[in-house]
Amino acid sequence: MKKRALLSVSDKTGLVAFAKGLTELGFELVSTGGTFRALSESGLDVLYISAVTEFPEILDGRVKSLHPRVHAGILAMNTEEHMRQCRENGIELIDLVCVNLYPFAATVAKPEATWADAIENIDIGGPAMIRAAAKNHERVVVVVSPDKYDDVLNSLRDGGMDAGMREELAWEAFAHTAAYDGAVAKYFQTRVGRDLDNGQWTMDNGQLGAGSEDGGFPETLRIVADKIQMLRYGENPSQQAAVYAERTPEAGAGALVKGKQLQGKELSYNNWVDMDAAWALVNEFDECACAIIKHTNPCGLALGDLVFETYERALACDPVSAYGGIIAFNRSIDGATADKIRERFYEVIIAPDFDQEALGLLAEKKNLRLFSMKNALPASNLPRPTPPVGCKLKSIGGGFLLQDEDLGSSPPHAWRVVSALQPTKADLAELFFAWMACKHVKSNAIVVTNNRAILGVGAGQMNRVGSAGIALDQAGERSQGAYLASDAFFPFADTVELAAQYAIRAIVQPGGSVHDDDVIDAADKLGIILVFTDRRHFRH
Repeated sequence: MKKRALLSVSDKTGLVAFAKGLTELGFELVSTGGTFRALSESGLDVLYISAVTEFPEILDGRVKSLHPRVHAGILAMNTEEHMRQCRENGIELIDLVCVNLYPFAATVAKPEATWADAIENIDIGGPAMIRAAAKNHERVVVVVSPDKYDDVLNSLRDGGMDAGMREELAWEAFAHTAAYDGAVAKYFQTRVGRDLDNGQWTMDNGQLGAGSEDGGFPETLRIVADKIQMLRYGENPSQQAAVYAERTPEAGAGALVKGKQLQGKELSYNNWVDMDAAWALVNEFDECACAIIKHTNPCGLALGDLVFETYERALACDPVSAYGGIIAFNRSIDGATADKIRERFYEVIIAPDFDQEALGLLAEKKNLRLFSMKNALPASNLPRPTPPVGCKLKSIGGGFLLQDEDLGSSPPHAWRVVSALQPTKADLAELFFAWMACKHVKSNAIVVTNNRAILGVGAGQMNRVGSAGIALDQAGERSQGAYLASDAFFPFADTVELAAQYAIRAIVQPGGSVHDDDVIDAADKLGIILVFTDRRHFRH
């Protein structure tokens, strides 16, 4: 009996060559829709699906493969009883199923995608055929990825396919449909909390944690992501690691994983972690910003009018720690800035783009990784991109923690001035810069700034006054008349007293301690402006 292959794919990469290989092996081809047209136009003999089912496509193509002559042909086992039933009902066996699904995730990721577009890209017949073939993989070969076409053809040419490869293909098939269903489920989840008449969010920016008693957190957490590449290693060379891109509408414009490496060594796990921290930090600001990151903490951050000037000011914050760091800009890199950067050793530079002069100069440093976000950003987002709204996921032993992104912050007009001394507009602007920088430092976090540049950073200490001591000591004489930010409240007045020893002008912190009155009294006695934001920014 002649073998039969059913092909119905959205991704037509390598399709014709695969189909030709099957015909050379004696397979009869059956197909649907666009796949049928592609095969016919290539000169291959192919049966349309309705010739098998003896039933026309109906409902605008929604029903074409959902038929007993298709599914019984796939699901029939090599038993006497199943073969008898197939003969009695005129059902021919299908020996190979090559199907991949409608591009649902790619469709809904488009800004112009409508609810109707999403619905029409939910594949019904495809997953049914894939799952049927995977269930019956002992008899039926199931192929869902063009990457497997050559392996399948070579195996069939060698006289058959062993059980191990059949099981591997079945596993890939079930993973394919599971990921697809996960993407659809995630999209439907985003509909919850929207005004369905106008498509607008009724929750706060569509984030989790708002608008419902359970905070909008799903009962079942589905993670649908595609591996982009293996990494050089994990946190340490003894660990393996890979990077994945989330297959959801939220992983859109501005997402780090959408960027492109232009040159340099392969990226490591730690590179990606630091790049994420750097990219998030510079995108807090409308002004031209440069951040230099070491171990996820900024050792340099500055705002300025020109990219070159901003880099020099960021570097001046802590040139020793900047060695081997990661630099991020929210503006494209020009030749003058690249020429200055190449004087020092860095691991990665990430920016919206690099001009040709910059690329030429930095090409001399072959190991330096250049990471462009140009293709990840719509033109409307340049020169200041905005990373997409999403959530943060962290693994713990046997499970996960999920939370909203810590997006934005309380603006200065919402702050409370609690000291006798009142800040000027210029003071508030500088305090806001310090506050946003502090948000991106590991807790306990203290940042000292002046003239829109970091002067000192205290990160990750076990007590707040210890962090303040580190930041103030680093700032040294530059702290006179400078500004200090703390990511959480002062439990005691000791940090204010220490700040006064370094002649700090103003302090911004969330407030909320049982000892706030003592802290305020100390600020008034020492002549320091003190502002409460009423919002904390822990970064664990």
